[in-house]
Amino acid sequence: MKILHFSWEFPPKIVGGLGTFVTELSAAQVRMGNEVTVFTMNYGNKLITVDNYRGVEVHRPKIPNFSTTLYLFADNELRQWGDGFKFFADVVSYNILSASKLIHLLVGKDGRVFEIVHSHDWLGIMAGISVKEALNLPLIFHIHSTEKGRTMGRGSRIIEDIEYKGGEIADCIITVSEAMREELYRLGFSPKKIRVCWNGVDVEKYNPARVTEEDRLRLRRSYGIGDDEKMLLFIGRLVGVKGPDNLIKSMPSILEEFPKTKLVLLGEGEMESYLRILIREIGLEDEVILRAEFVDEEERIRHYAAADVVVIPSLYEPFGIVCTEAMSMAKPVVVGAKGTSGMREQVIPSGEKQCGIHVNPYDPNDIAWGVKQVLGMEDCGAWMGRNGRERAIQCFRWDIVASKTLDIYKEVLYR
Repeated sequence: MKILHFSWEFPPKIVGGLGTFVTELSAAQVRMGNEVTVFTMNYGNKLITVDNYRGVEVHRPKIPNFSTTLYLFADNELRQWGDGFKFFADVVSYNILSASKLIHLLVGKDGRVFEIVHSHDWLGIMAGISVKEALNLPLIFHIHSTEKGRTMGRGSRIIEDIEYKGGEIADCIITVSEAMREELYRLGFSPKKIRVCWNGVDVEKYNPARVTEEDRLRLRRSYGIGDDEKMLLFIGRLVGVKGPDNLIKSMPSILEEFPKTKLVLLGEGEMESYLRILIREIGLEDEVILRAEFVDEEERIRHYAAADVVVIPSLYEPFGIVCTEAMSMAKPVVVGAKGTSGMREQVIPSGEKQCGIHVNPYDPNDIAWGVKQVLGMEDCGAWMGRNGRERAIQCFRWDIVASKTLDIYKEVLYR
């Protein structure tokens, strides 16, 4: 197939799970014999405008600053974005310029042919709508999360309207979990259009055998974690919806029973200052290490290898690629499983195939209970980690995800 993706995230700029998903899916689609083109943002207009990444044709149109002009048309809600309004203007500009280049240059002038358009979240659906209407191509709207969900109901009405219009116009909606399917039902999206396709993980890259024992111990010691101590790991954005504050609040209860335990939080976000204050107020400076930065993938893999337990107490997590990565690295996981949580589907919480613990992420005491369940096991839940890796291999490989996505394309194309 000749496949077109609109994704604001793509290497070398990856912010979160959406970018990881499009990067790995598009590469897998190429390996399966398809021609894949991605239109993405050109951050700072410093990247080359036409590229090839792992066999994927990549276009990054340079974006003029239209924020001053677009501000004239903005309603009060958009004007209240402050400095964030430029991001909104850049996203709109990226969509307009990408659609224009595709319609008038690649198709109109060069005679290129595309069979299906795959737009990711509100950040890429505007271009997808334009291309569908201009070229009469089937449109897939991939909803990785919703504005209402990721902001806990305090987000932008404009973005919510863009998402809903995308769902109306798209021929099919793909979402990332059964939990997200239920959320979309509640928000009024057409049930007949929705298909579920889980995200994935590269089980060869995220393989504990790739990290030597020497590297694992070196990373632990860089944080002052002794060989007789247990390391808890949180990887994610430092924002309320990811629950790092409740995890920190759970630590006194954990330390009461397991005093030789340290928590490493790895990520960037707006809560950094508050979290540092919280750590000081509770008196956890020696037990909680906050490393507020975005690290590359290899560094992340070393962190998984070094950890004893990975804790992901998200309040809202449509899928949770960090959870899948931790499972692939054979680590027991403690995950938020209340509300919209794809991790609830990933993690088997009981029985012979158990790979982790479900907790209420709103309750620090329940988070502490879940962590203590794992720390109290003789091998610190290593058997659950082995189960998790086996589940990742059986259910979450990228070739499985790509095959299911292609099946959805065929359903749309040939129905």
